[in-house]
Amino acid sequence: MTGPTSGPTSGPTGGATGRPIGVSRPRGLGEPRGPEFVAGELGPPPVPVPVAGPPGAAAGARRAPSRLLGTVLVAALAGGLAGAGGAYLAAPPAEGTAAQSLPRAAPLPSQSAQGLSATAARVLPSVVSVTVGRGGGSGFVIDAAGHVLTNAHVVSGESRVTVILEDGSRRAANVLGVDEGEDLAVLELADAAGLTPAALGRSSDLRVGEQVLAIGSPLGLSGTVTGGIVSALDREVRLGGTRKTAVQTDASINPGNSGGPLVNARGEVVGVNTAIASSRGGGNIGIGFAIPIDRAAPIAERIIRN
Repeated sequence: MTGPTSGPTSGPTGGATGRPIGVSRPRGLGEPRGPEFVAGELGPPPVPVPVAGPPGAAAGARRAPSRLLGTVLVAALAGGLAGAGGAYLAAPPAEGTAAQSLPRAAPLPSQSAQGLSATAARVLPSVVSVTVGRGGGSGFVIDAAGHVLTNAHVVSGESRVTVILEDGSRRAANVLGVDEGEDLAVLELADAAGLTPAALGRSSDLRVGEQVLAIGSPLGLSGTVTGGIVSALDREVRLGGTRKTAVQTDASINPGNSGGPLVNARGEVVGVNTAIASSRGGGNIGIGFAIPIDRAAPIAERIIRN
């Protein structure tokens, strides 16, 4: 997934990366371009801060032993006071005085997480990393037969890839079929035992402002969960060489997220993360795009049937 490059005007580019002009595109990042986007309005990239400290840092380093001694003394004094305070607290209150305590929230139920934490826990077992040579992306299991949906640009030109499950185990997979125009591909795992298919929702039910999670392996960090909202519906972007509509989200999407699921608060997949708009630095700026699942699911079914 690539984002808009620098220049007076450019559009968001695809895959899960914001790739500036002149920088080679890592595998699995794609090149869809979207609505008009003026990179200049974002301002120049931040000026790197030198690692070395300010003038006088060396002198400060020479004074470190005395500061360390002062720190030790303060720590010892604090420890003594803490011990005295602990002894006081342990003693029963004086007669005629009431013990004081701060209000505490009731403990959470021990059995499970709540809200978006529960959503992430429900979806993570279905999300996989897809490795192709030195590159890759993400994907998610769509049925118990071992089929995984991802982006076509993640597996471009390959017939066999490696899929890494949530538990870290690796499984070989064949590229069953691709739809370059929609930037979608279906993989078929050689071993389908123990897979957890994701629940597919309806992107037509999405509303602007609705909470969503993006899950995948940005920069190789598998099982990464980022949160945001639906920023826009039916946003026109360039996918697979043609203009298509996509769900826009501000959930953080970065290189390696390509092919991973965008899910709603119920843990249902509503999109396939595939592109971002990006500033000159190439990172996420809160403008990401996902292929609506209402369009992706029938394509996956067709590839599996054929």
